[in-house]
Amino acid sequence: MEAFQQAIAERVAEQHRHHGKSQFFLVWAALLVMTAIEVYLTYQNLQPVRMLTILMGLSLIKAALIIGYFMHMKYEISRMKWLTMCSLVACLALMMIFFPDAFRIISLGVK
Repeated sequence: MEAFQQAIAERVAEQHRHHGKSQFFLVWAALLVMTAIEVYLTYQNLQPVRMLTILMGLSLIKAALIIGYFMHMKYEISRMKWLTMCSLVACLALMMIFFPDAFRIISLGVK
């Protein structure tokens, strides 16, 4: 098993060697542009649903870029990617299950 892990580590190291700093600067510039778009949209008089949809979409793209490049998930083996995605789905499912319980706070208190 150790030879297999060594082969994977060498493959990942080889992929890292082919990408210089320029790729990270391009990703950083894309993140900067998306952040500027988000700030610009907050000052526009858009309908809240439309604005939040655009902002959530941009945030998901930014999160994917950050996870893929700066957290080096792009270079991981597929098992690690699947493990990460499964844990993300589990966390989101738990949030969807328990978040509606927070609405009970609206009916609490003095009326």
